[in-house]
Amino acid sequence: MAIRQITIVGVGLIGGSFSLALRRQGFTGRIVGCDRAAVLDRALVRGAIDEGFSHPFEATRGSQVVLIATPVLGIIDLIHRLGPTLPAKTLLTDVGSTKSEVLEQARAVFGKNTGAHFLAGHPMAGKEQSGIEFADAELFRGAAWFLTPVRGQKIYEGVSGEFLDWVDRMGARIASLDAHEHDRLCAWISHLPQMISTALAATLVDEYGQEAPLLEAGGRVLREMTRTSSSPYSVWRDIALTNKKPLQDAISKLEQRLAHIRENLDTRELAMEFERARELRKAEPQPPGAERGQRKN
Repeated sequence: MAIRQITIVGVGLIGGSFSLALRRQGFTGRIVGCDRAAVLDRALVRGAIDEGFSHPFEATRGSQVVLIATPVLGIIDLIHRLGPTLPAKTLLTDVGSTKSEVLEQARAVFGKNTGAHFLAGHPMAGKEQSGIEFADAELFRGAAWFLTPVRGQKIYEGVSGEFLDWVDRMGARIASLDAHEHDRLCAWISHLPQMISTALAATLVDEYGQEAPLLEAGGRVLREMTRTSSSPYSVWRDIALTNKKPLQDAISKLEQRLAHIRENLDTRELAMEFERARELRKAEPQPPGAERGQRKN
């Protein structure tokens, strides 16, 4: 069944970028947005949506795919509220940065039919800015798009398969893995770097004040390390709440490493740390389960 209409709940950076990417790749169906009225007005001006509704039940009417692009706690709430109301053939999917609690809610709503109704997803793409104003049709090109399917889910069949074909056309690299492994991995490769950036920026403000010319004097390294410190708390609050244990473990191990470096600034151990760190860049492996262009049942 061809996808004739897609609803995007949350027309911000990710939802808006997905819509713009769909259009760039030739999607001719109808794109409906769901958000606050002011956001929908800006999305209409940008050409990201054809029509907008503030109420999700109105916005999803007639859609074959419903993409939830809100912060994680919003995703969980919308699965609970929207899931039972959607037609059996409508695919509900999301772009949440954590997956275990999202899938738990989907299973609570859909039960043994979860695989037929819900596809858990997470594009590893974004910017430090948020909002439809910063949406970019090329945002997903080259980025991993993680999927955490339930056991036996045939993600490349039916509406799900057609949806993933559009994701592939956008240039994303589709990768499938277990939800708990996803959350542990993302705690290390996404959530911990954000917390490092936040902690470094906050500490610099404490040490030098808001007006100190730190970024100019520090050069590219400092700019890159503090770039994401301006990311919105509203997004990261939900990530921290739904991935608390893996993120705590990652922070604890980094604290131990920093303490080791602190205690060995004048020993050979520091050189060994630098040598160990260089091993990270010796190879650039594909994300776990990467399978762009392949179709697996």
